[in-house]
Formats: sequence, C-alpha cells, structure tokens
Amino acid sequence: MKEFPAVEQEGALAQPRIAVILPCYNEAGAIVQTVADFRRALPHADIYVFDNNSTDGSRELAAGAGAIVRRVTQQGKGHVVRRMFADVDADIYIMADGDATYEAAAAPNMVAAMLQDNLDMVVGARRSEVEEAYRRGHRLGNAALTGLLKQLFGRSFTDILSGYRVFSRRFVKSFPVLSAGFEIETEISVHALELVMPVAEVVTAYGARPEGSVSKLSTYRDGWRILRTIITLYRIERPILFFGIIAAILALAGLTLAAPLVLTYAETGLVPRFPTAIVVTGLIILSTLSGMCGLILDTVVRGRREVRRLAYLAFTAPSDFARDR
Repeated sequence: MKEFPAVEQEGALAQPRIAVILPCYNEAGAIVQTVADFRRALPHADIYVFDNNSTDGSRELAAGAGAIVRRVTQQGKGHVVRRMFADVDADIYIMADGDATYEAAAAPNMVAAMLQDNLDMVVGARRSEVEEAYRRGHRLGNAALTGLLKQLFGRSFTDILSGYRVFSRRFVKSFPVLSAGFEIETEISVHALELVMPVAEVVTAYGARPEGSVSKLSTYRDGWRILRTIITLYRIERPILFFGIIAAILALAGLTLAAPLVLTYAETGLVPRFPTAIVVTGLIILSTLSGMCGLILDTVVRGRREVRRLAYLAFTAPSDFARDR
C-alpha cells in the first residue's frame, strides 16, 4: 500500500484525515462492494455514503457495511455534492460513485500524488476495456464535451466527466457548488481551471456495474445539461469574449445590410429603403450594448475571481494538513 508522508506535530507523527465521500441513489447491488473496496484500499479513512432518496434499501446496506450514512432529500448529484462538501471535515476528500465502477485500489496513489506535489485536485481519468462499462455514445459525448471545454477555456482535462476525484481541503471549502445534477463534474473542472489550481490526472481502471446496478445517466438529457452548463459557465467566466462574439455577429449583420444602402446613397444621394436603414441602426446599437455589457461584466467577474482566490488561500496546502488542526 502507498505510504502517505507524515508530519511532526508536538512529538507525534500526524497522518492526513481522509474522507471517502460516495453519492448513492438506488445502488443496492453495488454499495456494499464499493464500501468494502475503499475500506480495503484506505483502512484508516472515514467512508461516508450520502443517500439521495434511495428506495431499494441502499441506505441500510451502506450502514451495515460500516459506512457513515447521511441523507440528502433534494434530488440530484449536484445537491448531494453540495452537502458532502459542506458537512464533511477532512484534510483530503476522495469522491467516487457508489456503483463499484471506479478502481478503489488507485486511491492511495492518487492521494500520494496530491501530497507529493501539493495538488488541489487529482482526476481519475477512466480507462475501460469493457464495452458495457463505458458505452460508445458516452465516450463520444465525453470527447466532444472535453474538446469544447478546451476550446472555450484554453485548457482542459482528458476526462472532464469523471466522478472519481481527490480534492484538497482548500478546494472543497472554497468551492461554491451551484449545479444540481450530473453537470457538477463540469463545474468542478471549470472552477479548478479558472483559479489556475495545481491539478493532475491519474489513469484508472473503469469497470462494468455489478449485476442489479443500473446507470442513472441519460445520454441525451444529461449531455444537453452538461453542454448548457459549459456555455453558461463560459458566459459567466469569460463575458468579454462571450458578449464580444455576439457584438461581432450583430455588427457584421448590420454592416452587411448597410453596404447596399451606402452604395445607393453615394450614387443617388437618397436612402430609398428606410426599414432596412432602421434595422441596421438597431443592429449597430445592439452590437454596441453587447460589447459594453461584456466590458462591464468582465470587471465584475475579475472581482468575483479575486474573492474566490482569497477564500481558497485561507486554507493551507495539502501537505501542510497538520497546521489546520
């Protein structure tokens, strides 16, 4: 098993407090195995299962397996992550799903990588040799969304939708969770990229669900929600570019319509098509307003980013975990 670096604290060696946090919704066929796998990989970690209104006995099975069980009544993975980050106190957080698909044995290496390089997030990039584990449609959708995120934000991960992540305390306690559903992983990725946090990826195995466990992910509905989240976050985090693109489109449309009017006026001194001239004027005004909105909102976003950065810096680095006690 991977050894974690310890620190001297008043004559004793202190180890990081590790919390495994598992969202769970109707995972009776897998939750016991998931808890057992993480218990075997991290014997000294606290394992939490946050049950999201399961009706198949998942909550009771998790408690019987030795997990600390909490209940979240608001439906949706984003709501569960919000509660997990708010309620659990630890130095290092390991988030996975309760469906036994993620490689629990990789957790010690991911934690060691975080402590060694003082990272704030380590993403378990999924590698699967089982077709049933990672369907072709999901792979294509993940690749497309990951590529879009890279184009919009300039940087990205190879697997932005992975639910297997290790977080530092300062990441968790400075992250304002706003998402409600499966788009939470996208929000997490953008938060790390925008604050230029030290992050890394570790390739991990991704297995098929045990018999009796059913995926809750809807390919098209959740894919659309994730796409909408990426665009919304781009509007919020990069307003000068977002509204600048709109301003450029409006200005181009206005100039295209205005060109014949200008030529006609140069030849005859008349403007015969007043409706077109009015439309051109409106487009140019809207283009100017859109550009000004982008400039104003860019100043607001800069202030918000500074506040988030200061909240992040209020906590010590991962390898200095003993100082927070």
